[in-house]
Amino acid sequence: MRWTVHGERQIYSNPWVNLWLVDVEQPDGHRWEHHVVRMRHLVVAVVVDEHKRVLMMWRHRFVTDTWGWELPMGLIEPDETPEQAAAREVEEETGWRVEAVKPLVYAQPANGITDSEHHVFRADGATYVGPPTELNESDRIEWIPLTEIRGMIDRREIVSSGSLVGLLYLLLDEATKAVG
Repeated sequence: MRWTVHGERQIYSNPWVNLWLVDVEQPDGHRWEHHVVRMRHLVVAVVVDEHKRVLMMWRHRFVTDTWGWELPMGLIEPDETPEQAAAREVEEETGWRVEAVKPLVYAQPANGITDSEHHVFRADGATYVGPPTELNESDRIEWIPLTEIRGMIDRREIVSSGSLVGLLYLLLDEATKAVG
């Protein structure tokens, strides 16, 4: 059942997030204004080394006042491709350089309220090039064994949707490789 959009108006704007009121009509005829958050799209990078470990960052999120493990991620700049953004974010946030990334999965984590697109990439291997240039991203950067990821998710040590989508898809990939 498709909703009808009669119009929309922006009520807040900045370089990262925009809030719109959208005049929508549901299939049953009910018409109302729905809040929509329009955001710049982002990339997430799942970097796996030869020991089946994943490059992760321990960071604080002030919005929820919580600590958790996350994958490198960030916004796609207007002059770059998602692949370029993924490689850039890994290096800026962790100090590790990836040679190539390949698409792993695409997600829209909250498509009932936002148009945010998450382009998740996988990189196999990385080279340490020095300390991260983004100094405000994390307290620790570690290679986490893939065998520990499920327990970390169960203990809510990994809760970021971008990280969850990437890691769960990686676990699925690894499980189907083992069976196939």
